[in-house]
Amino acid sequence: MCGIAGKVAFDNDTVVDLSVVYAMMEAIAHRGPDDQGVYVQSQAVLGHRRLSIIDLSTGKQPISNEDGTIWVVYNGEIYNFRELRSDLLRKGHVFRTKTDTEVIVHLYEDYGEECVRLLRGMFAFALWDAGKKKLLLARDRVGIKPLYYTKTRDSLLFASEIKALRADPDFAAEINIQSIDTFLTINYLPGRDTLLRHVYKLDPGHYLVMERGVMRITSYWDLQFSVAHGNHDFAHAVEELTILLESTVKDHMISDVPIGILLSGGVDSTALLSFMVQQSQQVVRSFTIGFCDEQFADERYYAQLAAKHFGTEHFEITITAQQFQEFLPKYVRHMEEPVCEPPAVALYYVTKLAKEHVKVLVSGEGGDEAFAGYQNYRSALFLEYIKSMGKSWQRGGARALKQVARLRRFARLRKFSPMMDVPLEHYYYGRTSGPDSFFRRSKHELYTDDFREGIDSNYASDCIGRYFKHVKGQDPLNQMLYVDTKTWLPDDLLIKADKMTMANSLELRVPLLDHKVLEFAATLPPSFKVHGCTTKYILKKVFDGRVPKEILRRKKTGFPVPLESWLRGELKTYTRDLLYDSKTLGRGYFKRQTIESLLEGSSICEDRFLSIFSLMTLELWHREFFEQCEPLSVESHL
Repeated sequence: MCGIAGKVAFDNDTVVDLSVVYAMMEAIAHRGPDDQGVYVQSQAVLGHRRLSIIDLSTGKQPISNEDGTIWVVYNGEIYNFRELRSDLLRKGHVFRTKTDTEVIVHLYEDYGEECVRLLRGMFAFALWDAGKKKLLLARDRVGIKPLYYTKTRDSLLFASEIKALRADPDFAAEINIQSIDTFLTINYLPGRDTLLRHVYKLDPGHYLVMERGVMRITSYWDLQFSVAHGNHDFAHAVEELTILLESTVKDHMISDVPIGILLSGGVDSTALLSFMVQQSQQVVRSFTIGFCDEQFADERYYAQLAAKHFGTEHFEITITAQQFQEFLPKYVRHMEEPVCEPPAVALYYVTKLAKEHVKVLVSGEGGDEAFAGYQNYRSALFLEYIKSMGKSWQRGGARALKQVARLRRFARLRKFSPMMDVPLEHYYYGRTSGPDSFFRRSKHELYTDDFREGIDSNYASDCIGRYFKHVKGQDPLNQMLYVDTKTWLPDDLLIKADKMTMANSLELRVPLLDHKVLEFAATLPPSFKVHGCTTKYILKKVFDGRVPKEILRRKKTGFPVPLESWLRGELKTYTRDLLYDSKTLGRGYFKRQTIESLLEGSSICEDRFLSIFSLMTLELWHREFFEQCEPLSVESHL
């Protein structure tokens, strides 16, 4: 795991300032504290910060091919590099190291841009073909590793983090007003947009080529749901998945440094632990976090249960509201994009603990998106089932649902009633905006007139909608899984996972997001994933007998943080001071009275505490990146 940065001029006669790339690398030194290196060829400079994981002695980057005409800087892990290396050796290629990085340059020699299709793993890399004056940027299929780019007056900049781009004096930072609205609507930024105008994420499963000053972006992978071609025998599918997961975890444990696991006590992390213990020659180290709040049930009980069952060397840390508050500005600095993820702060602290013992961590991220673990998937199937009935049955079902929902024990059914007559993508869009979708329904009350004039209020829903169009006609469950894999997963969960672990110079691996696992899951019938009231049905069957039943049968809770308790208590003064501050109100975005209704509890938003955290995150982002930001002008930013 490392960090990359570089600058390539559009014109062959333009000379890139080497000091700029050194400044870019310094901005992301936390991603690679072990070493750094650069490649320089007047028009192009590639920089690399190294976190040594494999081939510690000779793995320095940039790395070139035999004659020094092709150079690469790379962040990630290629899990099939040994097989690829063997094939390349048979073809006559000469290797100087045993790293996975060197495989990329030799693959490019044989396959050109298409080499990315052969890679299995997580990666973001920049390759410079000196002979053709050609730059290739590529990002892994799911978006596990980040890669940003922007244009200046005469060059293309790229880096693992936005802060590296800002190190170039030619970079002119400007707030993307439209992205503020998108963030406040769905709590993250889907697609390539960021909060800075003209700064973009390279989409997962895509590569970018710049040649002779002309840039083009190509998709090389997409998740295809082909249930008709899958294995519809459940027992055989369980067997196949068991073999696939076992081999995948084995590949993800390749390392020349100590490796551990983030253990939540949920199904996914405990399932991975069962394979890690089976394959490791040493005692596995596990890490869990809790909270100093007696009224709040965290994950420690189940994590301890799993650790005891599998005999790990287990470590725990608890954090207070004060620690949470103290880290918030750093949280924004490391995330760079205001993602509304309170658990990210907890992730930082637990990986800080892990840093004292290991250099690589395994995480269960992705199990919910691959095998349908969220209750929303089950809810969507329930809604679609009622909608599939005849009109008379549908009307009767809707009336019955409203009547039953009035009973206290069935109160949770109330949320379904308004969704009876809306398309699936509207249900999805609503649930990504929070339980009562405050910002979608009440942005008119929140935004000032000047701010509202500068945005397209439909932009966020259009971003989500275009992914639904891509899988129109698919089963409702697969539609939601696809959209989550293209948006929520890379642009929320994986950004959080990468930025918080790399803040502590740790590599995080996610076996359940191996593209072979995702492709296999995409061939399974929906009933193998959601079976009655059971989510992740097939995954739980794979680990039945391997994982304690108490963990397999527990209700999914996510990774909870006592946000409401803290905002009501220890963080109340801090929150009010921040959101009522003249700087915050002077930006010209929001009406004071609406913020007051949120803070004082008169807002219509059911989950107002998450909404408050969104506003806090956004303001802290401004202070981190635009402390001297001028008040908003009326000019449209579309």
